[in-house]
Amino acid sequence: MEDIAGWIAPIATMVAAMMTAANLGTRTTGWGFVVFTVGSICWIIVAATSGQANLLWSNGFLTLVNVVGIWRWLGHRARVEDSAAAAVAQSRADESVPVLFAATAMQGRPVRGQDGSVVATAVEAMADCRDGRIHYLIVSVGGLAGVGETLHHLPWTAVTVHDDALATDLTPADARGLAVAA
Repeated sequence: MEDIAGWIAPIATMVAAMMTAANLGTRTTGWGFVVFTVGSICWIIVAATSGQANLLWSNGFLTLVNVVGIWRWLGHRARVEDSAAAAVAQSRADESVPVLFAATAMQGRPVRGQDGSVVATAVEAMADCRDGRIHYLIVSVGGLAGVGETLHHLPWTAVTVHDDALATDLTPADARGLAVAA
């Protein structure tokens, strides 16, 4: 059993780290914590059978942390996302209600130009404290996985939302010319 756990523990830990670091959404992150839990339990088996008290105690603690991660991402955050999705669906079915779009769903979405090409990627929506309306988006332009990107302010008046997709009339060159976010 120690040999099997000795193989599963590092593999599960590495796979879980990639799943959570990739930030592919609530449920993927939640399942990453499930895989982390499998890894920490296997590390506990390795520690118990090899007499490594420090490994045992640290992974006992990490198992508790992973259970909290499972609750947070597969329980709480998933429930919040499901609630937002239900509100969006209801807004589309009921013409007396404005069509809604969850602001948190903007993060990481591509902002497409008129030709359909990706002009930027939405990073954050900034709301006006006085009336709660979105004032501008902070968008990422260029780079790869955050390396070499520049952050810019894209005025909300230059953005349209169509069926959960963000669009603008700007070209990639126009986006690079926007005010740089501090």
